Parts: sequence; C-alpha cells; structure tokens
Amino acid sequence: MAEGHVATQERISGRYWPQEVVHQEEGRTGWHGQDVEFQRPVSLVETRPADPVPGESLRRTAARILRESEAMALAFPGRVATVFDVVEENGALWTVMERIEGTPLSDVLRHGPVNYVRAARMGLELLDLLAAAHSAGIAHGDLSPGQVFVRQNGRVIVTGWGLLGGASAQRVTAPSYASPEQARGEATGPASDLWTLGAILYTMVEGRPPIRDRGPVDATLRAVDRLPIRTPVNAGPLSPAVQGLLRRDPLERLPEPVVRSALNRILREDPEEQKQLAPLPCLRDAYAAAWRTGRVWGRRSIGRPVLLGMAALIVAGASLAALALTGGSSDDTPSASAPAPSRAVPSSPAVQNSPTARPTSPPPRSPTPTPTSTRGAQDPPASGFSPYRAPEGFSIDLPKGWKRVQLIGPTDDSYRVTFGASGDPRTLAITYSEQLGPDPVEVWKDLEPSLREATDGFQRIGDVRSVEYRGLKAADMEWFSDVDGVRERTLGRGFIIEAGRGYSFRWTTPADDWNDSANEQALDVFFRSFEDDTSG
Repeated sequence: MAEGHVATQERISGRYWPQEVVHQEEGRTGWHGQDVEFQRPVSLVETRPADPVPGESLRRTAARILRESEAMALAFPGRVATVFDVVEENGALWTVMERIEGTPLSDVLRHGPVNYVRAARMGLELLDLLAAAHSAGIAHGDLSPGQVFVRQNGRVIVTGWGLLGGASAQRVTAPSYASPEQARGEATGPASDLWTLGAILYTMVEGRPPIRDRGPVDATLRAVDRLPIRTPVNAGPLSPAVQGLLRRDPLERLPEPVVRSALNRILREDPEEQKQLAPLPCLRDAYAAAWRTGRVWGRRSIGRPVLLGMAALIVAGASLAALALTGGSSDDTPSASAPAPSRAVPSSPAVQNSPTARPTSPPPRSPTPTPTSTRGAQDPPASGFSPYRAPEGFSIDLPKGWKRVQLIGPTDDSYRVTFGASGDPRTLAITYSEQLGPDPVEVWKDLEPSLREATDGFQRIGDVRSVEYRGLKAADMEWFSDVDGVRERTLGRGFIIEAGRGYSFRWTTPADDWNDSANEQALDVFFRSFEDDTSG
C-alpha cells in the first residue's frame, strides 16, 4: 500500500474521522478512518466532482451509490466493498465503507508492470463483476486502478459503484481511463466499462495507461478522444483482447463473452494457473450467473444466500469442482439451443445408497430418498408431473407449473438449466459437462472449500457418499445453508456417463420441509424419469 500520512481532517458529519491517506487520484482521495460512533475501522473515499452534473445533485448521487453498492455487495460478498453511509459535506461526497484490507491496484502498478497471466486473472474477475452489473442494468462508469483493491491472496475488491453509473456526463476522476464517448460528455454505459477494462489491462502489462495523464482534466479527455494508442508490446496473447476493448467506436468493442473466452484461454494454457486456480473461474462464472438468476418468485425474494447457493451448484454441477472455463469466441460461441453431445444414461434400476453419516447438530430428519426403479419410455408421468424435453438434449418429469428459469451456456462442453415455479421455494438444477474428474467423491471433496466460501451458513451433512445411479459411478453430497433467515437443505448428485462426461442434479428445499411426502416424491420422480436424449 502507498505510504500514507496522518491527516488533520475534522470529523465528517460529526462521526467519521479520516486518519490516513492511502491513495489519491484526480478528484478522489482514499483514507483509512474510524467510525467513532460504533468504534469500528472504516475506509473513506472523498470525491469532488470537477463540474456540476446536469440534472444531478450530490444527494441523488449519494442515494444511487448506496443502492447500487448494496446490490453488488449482496451478490458478491467479499468482492465488492460494503458501503455503510454516504455523506455530503462542503461540496464533496464521502463514501464510508468497511475497512478494505488490500492494496489499490494503482499502488501495485507503481512497482512496474505485471505479467499477462496475472493481468488476465485479475481482468477476468473484473469482467465478471462488470458483466453481472450490466445484466442488472448497472454501469460502473468510474472504474480505475484506484477503485480496484488487491488482497494478499490475489483476489480483487471493487469500489465506486453508483458514482457515475446513471449520469450522462464526463468523468470526474481518473480521466486517463475514461472512454472516448465519456471524454466527449456522452452517456455512460456498459461499453464504457469495457473500454476502461481494456485500459486497465493495458496498464497492467505495459506499466502505463494507453493515454497518459496530461495534467488538466480537459487536456487528458481531449487526448483520450483523439490520440492514437500504441500497440501493447508486453501483452503477449492478451494483446488481441486489449486492442479489441480499446476500439473507439463502442459498437466495435469486443463483447463480454468474447473477452471472457480470451482471458480463460490464457489461464487454461498456463500450467501453474490451471493447477492452482482451477476451481476459481467456475466460481467467477457462478457469481455472474447467480446475479442474473436473481428475481422474486411469488412473495419470496431470492436473496444473496440462495443466489450463492445456485452459484455453488454451477461449480458443483458443471465440473464437480474442475469444469473447464466457460465462454465463447467470435468463431466458436455455441448456439443457445445446440444440444451438448453425450451418451444415453442407462435405464437399469438404481442401487440403494450406502448408509449415510449424520451430523451431531442439527440432526437431519430422515435419510435421503433414493429411487429404486426407472420409468419406462412409454410409461406416463406420475400424477402432478408433466414430461419436459430440453433442447439441450435431456428429458425429465417436472411438477406441473414448473418452468426453466435460467440457462447458463451452453458452451462446447457444458451447460446448466435451473427449474422452478412462482411461489414454490424449491429449485432443481441440471448440469452437463464433458470435463469431469474420474472419481466424483474426490472432486466433491475438492469443491467443498469453494462451496463453504460461497454459501452462507454452509454445513455439510455427513460424508460425501459414493453411490451408484443406474449402474453409473456417482457421488452425493448434502449441505445446509441459510437463506434470509431460513435454513435450506440441498442434495447434489453427480454421475459419470463415461470418461470425463456426465450430469449432476441439485435439489434444494427449506430444511423443515425436507421430509414432506411431496418433496420425497419429487426427488424420486426426478431420479427415475431423467433420460439423456442425445444417444448416438
């Protein structure tokens, strides 16, 4: 972290005491401080707009900062700084956040450029946050290295949400990272964030921004709008993505999926990155997918824990901890309706689960129901269920009224479909992958730390169990999680069709309802009726 200095600031709003400057940018100063009312350490960011924003007021901007920061922090705990308060004082906005234990990327880069693999890893984290925000109608609009904090483990935290996301005006801070349209005073949008991502990647590998700061803000913004950008010389395989993001016409910039594919490819081809960080990209995509899945079903809002539980399934189902990085390129992005190739699931009867170890607290109420037979191809569905055939290449009987609520992918080797119904708190997700490990028990065990990190109140139930499912090698893992004060229970079952290929189920209900006969019937019907329809 940059060497700070002790400040002589008076308390802000009589409560927040700025103590030490930790980073500075044009129009912005970051501090370590203290919330004297609650006696807790905080981070403070003082922002001073260069010019008044037409149609805006500092009060409206403060409200937007709180709203957008809260939304992003709920979806990405630990990845977005939690904002406690926004205070308007003496023409400045003071954003009060949880103490950020990390180093601003701007300070990291003062020691020189980083290699393109590390840049790709941090860029992918930034891209996933931006993509999730864009899908929710939120543009950051003011991203810069000073808004990105790097933790000791290499993960990043992003601040500054809501400052300019809804403003149609030029940048007030870090003008070197403004997009050309922002430099011209035009509206901020997702394309502007993509330019800024390209500028940050450029800075990480080249050691300087694509357009150097000219001193006065107006001079720098004119340079951003008009001057050519030198081709990066240290970016290696990252160069096409960087140059594609730094196209001056917003319509010509590389879209998010293409950028993700390029960054994933760099990480996939680096042996050390693949060995050390294989589960993390799955979790990144899971967070983004979880945000996109957020909605209100009936009266029950799907909040952060449920979203992260869904995210955990994407990791679990798509790879059972080792799914290859997803994303397409301009040449290989698959169609949303293209079926994934696989082999038919045998229709022989399932084998009973082995005895299940149970936790001492809280004790589950009964063993997991296990199917003992399969429905014949010509048999009618159970009462209250309707057959569903997915375009991806599988069929299953679903409770009447249930619909698919989310599709992740498909990519060349994976996809995930989630089912549910309005007013029904239960969900079922089915995932296909062609990059599964040989032993589903071991892969579940490797996955558990990521699940624990991503899921509130995570508590595994018993051991990861080796089971057979229609004669196939399979594994079950169950866990509890907390959702808006409600305890939920999940069963994840993954099974291997052949080397590297298989499916997984993930069934989640309120824990108190786990043993209801309707839930036991539903799980039994799912297991018995599922068929892979893409047999050659």
